[in-house]
Amino acid sequence: MEASAIIAALGVLLVASPAFFVLGRRTGAAAEVRRQAAARATAEETSKRIIGEAEREAETLRKSAVVAGKEEVIKLREKFEAEARSRREEIERDERRLGEREVTLDRKFEMLDQRDKELGRRASDFGRREKQVIAREEELEKIIADERRRLEQLAGMSAQDAKAELVRRMEEEAQADAANRIREIRETARRNAEREARKIVALAIQRIAAEHTAESTVSAVSLPNDEMKGRIIGREGRNIRAFELATGVDVIIDDTPDTVVVSCFDPIRREVARLALEKLVSDGRIHPGRIEEVVSKSRKEIDNQIVELGEQACYDIGVHGLHPELIKLIGRMHWRTSYGQNILQHSKEVAWLAGIMATELGLDAAMARRGAILHDIGKVLTHEHEGTHVQLGVEMATKYGEDPLVINCIAAHHDDVPHESEISVLVQAADAISGSRPGARREAFETYVKRLEGLEKIASSYKGVDKVYAIQAGREVRIVVVPDDVDDVRMTTLSEEIARRIEAELQYPGQIKVVLIRETRAVDFAR
Repeated sequence: MEASAIIAALGVLLVASPAFFVLGRRTGAAAEVRRQAAARATAEETSKRIIGEAEREAETLRKSAVVAGKEEVIKLREKFEAEARSRREEIERDERRLGEREVTLDRKFEMLDQRDKELGRRASDFGRREKQVIAREEELEKIIADERRRLEQLAGMSAQDAKAELVRRMEEEAQADAANRIREIRETARRNAEREARKIVALAIQRIAAEHTAESTVSAVSLPNDEMKGRIIGREGRNIRAFELATGVDVIIDDTPDTVVVSCFDPIRREVARLALEKLVSDGRIHPGRIEEVVSKSRKEIDNQIVELGEQACYDIGVHGLHPELIKLIGRMHWRTSYGQNILQHSKEVAWLAGIMATELGLDAAMARRGAILHDIGKVLTHEHEGTHVQLGVEMATKYGEDPLVINCIAAHHDDVPHESEISVLVQAADAISGSRPGARREAFETYVKRLEGLEKIASSYKGVDKVYAIQAGREVRIVVVPDDVDDVRMTTLSEEIARRIEAELQYPGQIKVVLIRETRAVDFAR
């Protein structure tokens, strides 16, 4: 920029020189010369000043470039030294790892050499012992042969003859033992058959009636006075015979004041008879024609009440769409009991419990309640049809088009068939909860606790028993035995002994399962 200014100034001077010359001629040569000299001097000073500034600026730029170059060189040198230092450190680490690995390998080689030496020593020891064992066996064979010859000389028979005699005696002893065992098995089978027969009869009585027969098979009807007993009996007993024939119950008239007892195993017929007898007593007109009319009306009322009870139960638990015949069977459960527990209330409890558990687990609560309300429906048919209540319940549910999950809930709630879904497991658990809680069935809490304590006490009294657990509300006893004290053969006899003692010393409904558990352990050491 300064150089261009200098050139412009020189151009101005060159242009202005002729003008100055002309003016000097007009104003005077001397003045013109002085002005030209002054202007020339001023231009020279300006050009020198501009040139000096340009030189100084160029020197400054040169020094700055030199300083920047030196700084760049220093940075490159520091970067190179850092990379070289890092490389040296990495090389040193690799050298240290290689040194440590070399030391480890040397140590392993030493251990392998020691092990080879130890194996060689053991091999030589085994070889020496093998030779000793072979020599010992040869010596024993010689001794056995000498002893056999001596025995043959003393016994006066050969080894083959002695073997045959031994086999004959063993056969005779085996036959005698087998005969004794067969006799014992027959006696045991006879005793077990009698016991099982008694148990089946007892279970049948419990299923048909209840635990307390008198409370579950009779109904008492109050009379206004004892004169009504004669009117119930009628002339030559025609009224009472007509009543028993129409209702299918037994009417018991004894010395009990102002009371007539109606007895029947079928709770529906007993309820019809009780209701009809109350109406006849209230009306006062008792004769065969009136009896048939009142019994027919009472039967219709009970049928209507059965439907109402079934519908109300389904409404209470939130089950819909059941077949009308299944609703009737549910209503009939109102008059059936199991160990004193009302089956309808029990089924509703099971439905509520199963529904709650299904909801908590994220399952189909409606299906769980449906399977629960129907799980014991076969119990109202056990005195009318052959088969267990599980079989009858499955038949009814299948006949009226219930879902396979509901049918499996009915079939599997006593483990008769495998569970096919989580819902059937929940129904079984809810059934156990409702039936086993203290007070649900006709068994006092104190009796329940004493029975459990008695089970554990009987099982714990035997040698070799480690732990005893009474589970399933006292229906099963699990016994853990000490493996060293009780072998597999002893387990069978021990379970039978405990079961027979429970039968002799305790009173309980149904049956109790005795399960023995023996743990087998095999222990060895790796050296």
